[in-house]
Amino acid sequence: MFDKLNNSWQLVKASWAVLQADKELLLFPVMSSIVMIITFIVFLLPVGAIFGIFAVATEATAGSESVAANGMEIIGIVLTFIFYVITYTVSLFFNVALVGAALIRLDGGDPTVADGIKIARERLGKIVQYAVMSATIGLVLQWLRDRGFIGQIVASITEFAWNVATFLVVPILIVKDISPWEAVKESTGLLKKTWGEQLVANFGIGTVFGLIFFLVIFGGGALVVGLASLLNSGAILVIGIIALIVICMVLGTISGALGGIYQAMLYRFAEAGTAPSDVDINLIRGAFVEKSKRKGIF
Repeated sequence: MFDKLNNSWQLVKASWAVLQADKELLLFPVMSSIVMIITFIVFLLPVGAIFGIFAVATEATAGSESVAANGMEIIGIVLTFIFYVITYTVSLFFNVALVGAALIRLDGGDPTVADGIKIARERLGKIVQYAVMSATIGLVLQWLRDRGFIGQIVASITEFAWNVATFLVVPILIVKDISPWEAVKESTGLLKKTWGEQLVANFGIGTVFGLIFFLVIFGGGALVVGLASLLNSGAILVIGIIALIVICMVLGTISGALGGIYQAMLYRFAEAGTAPSDVDINLIRGAFVEKSKRKGIF
């Protein structure tokens, strides 16, 4: 187990070194968030209109409450599934772009944002297929959660198992010309070699950033409220809240980018069977110092 801890620590350090060398990789989580917000707004408006039209039609036909409830439930399930597919597709697209760019860097290349987007665009069909698969799983998990306490426990265990088993699906889809289902099976197979590194890193990275988020939100929030009350200034309160939101967005961006790079690192580790050493990490840092000689981002 100590070997697993050491491997995980080396992989996390190497991932951080890649992020330091290629800060433009941070743009992928940023673009994902922006597109996700636009998607949510665009999706929300027609959904509201559909439910409004259905409610009016139900009243006009004097339908029974049970019929109306069943109709609303069916519409809700269909729209939820569509929403899941769309959001999963967006998230996967930019994650594929991020991991693809990271793999280029690990192979000694000098990736740009355009390189990552090209990789994701070329695999759009597989991304949509995997999004449909993930949306189906998500819908089943939501159904289980609605069944009560036992269902919530089963859903949590199933979701955890699915996330661990499919952790390497994205880099596999990038590197190999196979279907999403075959990628899931291969990712599950690689889990036997990398389970410790996956679990330690997931809990480690998640815990660290979770703690930072907690300190920023509650510690920073308390500080902002205290200063605003002490100085009796609404402006300080507004500025402080905006600053906290910006900090949380930056932390989320770093966490997302680091997670994607770690996926690429872990896949390379699964292939090679050895984690990068401190010397390798220093080489990663040192190989890309002269940023002025690099090509443009796009």
